[in-house]
Amino acid sequence: MAINAFVGGVVGVERSTLAPLAGHDFHLASRAAILSFLISFGLVKAASNFVAGGLADRFGRRTVLLVGWGAALPVPVLIILAPSWGWVVFANVLLGVNQGLAWSTTVNMKIDLVGPERRGFALGLNEASGYLAVSAAAAVAGFLAANYGIRPGPYLLAESLAICGLALSLIARDTSRHMQLESGGAVRTRRLRRVAAEVSFRDHTMSSACQAGLVNNLNDGMAWALLPLFFAGRGLGLGEIGLLASIYPAIWGAGQLATGWTSDLFGRKPLIVAGMLLQSVAIAAFVILPGFGWWLAESAVLGVGTALVYPTLLAVVSDAAHVPERATSVGIYRFWRDCGYAVGAIVAGVIADAAGFSAAIITIACLTGLSGLVVALRMRETMPIAGRALN
Repeated sequence: MAINAFVGGVVGVERSTLAPLAGHDFHLASRAAILSFLISFGLVKAASNFVAGGLADRFGRRTVLLVGWGAALPVPVLIILAPSWGWVVFANVLLGVNQGLAWSTTVNMKIDLVGPERRGFALGLNEASGYLAVSAAAAVAGFLAANYGIRPGPYLLAESLAICGLALSLIARDTSRHMQLESGGAVRTRRLRRVAAEVSFRDHTMSSACQAGLVNNLNDGMAWALLPLFFAGRGLGLGEIGLLASIYPAIWGAGQLATGWTSDLFGRKPLIVAGMLLQSVAIAAFVILPGFGWWLAESAVLGVGTALVYPTLLAVVSDAAHVPERATSVGIYRFWRDCGYAVGAIVAGVIADAAGFSAAIITIACLTGLSGLVVALRMRETMPIAGRALN
């Protein structure tokens, strides 16, 4: 949990500072150009997620974790020294490697350690630690940027967090033997192509989770990159933007302490459907009910909706996957989920340039609601009644 908190802290610094940095230091006017950092981050993180499970199965969890931290160390330095926006985009390629490998590995280590009956609770703890750290780092980074400038203060904080995460990972133990014990010594026999096809398309439950994860991160990318620009265009300063950027992941993070456990008791599907629909309403409300007070409330509601969805989707894929293929299946799900960052950046950037921020935000809200309906129609419940009674 502590290691994942450092993973979240590194990316949290960017959530309140990177979009304002584009206009403040590099004078970018195009929303699509500003969101290019999110496209590079999302695509590379998605690819890293895709390979993380297979690498973890082959080389061990701890090795992949250390490689992920090695990718994080240059990121703050590159942003501090960046003479052009291209440096920032490249830094986010490395950040995508870090987030994909390190966060995926902590997820798989949690799944290995806890066993099937309390999987939702364990994943809730893991995601809560990461996103509470995202929130805290976003708030602190916003304060540093407002009082001391966007560079270098917030990114010195990010570098410190990366060093601490690497140091803690050096003393972590590998959890692969726990997975081998649960599987009874079984090994993966199917090719990656067949597993990917099953998770992505053939299995109704896992494919429903994949599309919901993609849309969830599509709207998270909007919250990360577009909402700060939307708020700045309506007169908010860096301190207020930093506060709004921290409220959403704070509620999201803390809420997962309860939602993962709740899915173990009452089932996965109802939480996912409710969460996607709640997100849709909250996103649309940013446009329909403007003002700092309303935006605070809407950010909190968005956090609640995301908390309902985030650990529960991971638990669904973990439930439905074959145990020897579980790390690989989770990696495939996380690939589709984090492709949402790139898709969201493209969709939001193009629509914002063509029709304005409001049109882009409403479009994201509609896509999120539609995704919730797909889950309601296609996904089966993966937490058996017997398991709920045991919990």
